[in-house]
Amino acid sequence: MSIQIAIRIPERIADELESLVARGRFETKADAVRSALEALVDAERRAEVGRRIVEGYQRIPQEDADVAAAHEAAARSIDEEPW
Repeated sequence: MSIQIAIRIPERIADELESLVARGRFETKADAVRSALEALVDAERRAEVGRRIVEGYQRIPQEDADVAAAHEAAARSIDEEPW
């Protein structure tokens, strides 16, 4: 299901939008706007996940032993790579 919304955009953005369609980057202006909105929603979701991770580490900070173990595991992983 989808809904239709009406928006007003500055003329320069409308021109850029038309140019994206003319160059074949998107089939229609609606496709371009939809793609931009999907990217915005994804970026906001990722930023929220990042904020939650930071909040978690602030509530329960890593112990020095945890950090050392992570460094050791990373070093082993790198050493095992067939460079």
